[in-house]
Amino acid sequence: MQLSRRIAIVGIGETRYERASARGLMTLLLEAAREALADAGLGARDVDGILAPGTTYQELHELARELGVGGQFFNAESWSGGPAVVAAPLLAALAVEAGLATTVLCVRGIAWGSERRGNVGQFHAEMPSKASFEIPFGWYPQVVHFAGMARRHMELYGTTEAQLGAVAVAARRHAALSDNALLGAKPLALADYLATPYIADPFRVHDCCLVNDGAGAFVMMSVARARDLRQPPVVVLGVGTGVSEDGEYSSLRGNYLATPAIHSAPRAFAMAGLTPADVDFVTLYDNFTSMVIQQLEDLGFCQRGEGGPFVEGGRIEVGGELPVNPSGGQLAQAFVLMMNNVCETVRQLRGAAGPRQIRDAEVGLVAGYSGAQHATLLLGRGVG
Repeated sequence: MQLSRRIAIVGIGETRYERASARGLMTLLLEAAREALADAGLGARDVDGILAPGTTYQELHELARELGVGGQFFNAESWSGGPAVVAAPLLAALAVEAGLATTVLCVRGIAWGSERRGNVGQFHAEMPSKASFEIPFGWYPQVVHFAGMARRHMELYGTTEAQLGAVAVAARRHAALSDNALLGAKPLALADYLATPYIADPFRVHDCCLVNDGAGAFVMMSVARARDLRQPPVVVLGVGTGVSEDGEYSSLRGNYLATPAIHSAPRAFAMAGLTPADVDFVTLYDNFTSMVIQQLEDLGFCQRGEGGPFVEGGRIEVGGELPVNPSGGQLAQAFVLMMNNVCETVRQLRGAAGPRQIRDAEVGLVAGYSGAQHATLLLGRGVG
């Protein structure tokens, strides 16, 4: 089945991002979904497919009912965490090509600022291997897992704290160009970054993603139908997914530094008939600064061990050789498990990103990561 250039994103929507919202997650999801449909010039009755990563069975049907989706609709479980939203166009393309749906809505929200309860130790205690082999030795929470990976990268390849800082500074500069970024009014200089205490060596607070509330959504349909809608369609050129062969637990991995991007990226590029040299900008899963460096390597933009020097000198900033996360990403805009980055990629390819617009952007890469899973999505301007 040929899926490249067969489906397009035709509408996007986002809520305001807040540290903590009093409105509740379902209200945020509905707001984002309605925004995306309005952006496309569609109504809820046009929707016959819903992908809602992170929702329960009950929440999915409440969402459909409150939104006003009529009759039957296609639904499928997707990947977890960051890859779920990024891989959604693959599920939508399969559904559309198989005749299971014509208009697919993907919506994702988070309310960790206001609704999350408990601590990471309790969360990880539900996973037997973590409970038995990691938590007793202090190998949690997430910041500890990823700090260990970052330190390993530094020891093997000479990556420096200033290079981690370059990622944080770029994210903050990009957030300043957005009117919907939590840290947009909080500039960060490299000297200030380096003067900040560690929270888990080599990470400082500026190396870590945000905790917040918010939601986003996007609408997909066939390229043929998309040509007649309000917004210029953004075409799905290629999608690839991959998993870590060693599983979820970082302490058990044979290759400690490799992300499943080494599997997802080649598949996406092959489907699209493109190479990393064809990409104008990227939006990456930046839960920590080091993961920007590691994914740039594993996605093929530089060799393993070269990611540190690659991010220096403004190369990953708007106006640089390869802008990364031009809206500020999850480090400085909001943490919405990649939904904000997908929406930003669409906005860039429409030429509607305002002061952070990347000149002549034609191809954008979106990469979602979640421990043992990864998804790579290539989007293009126009109707292919």
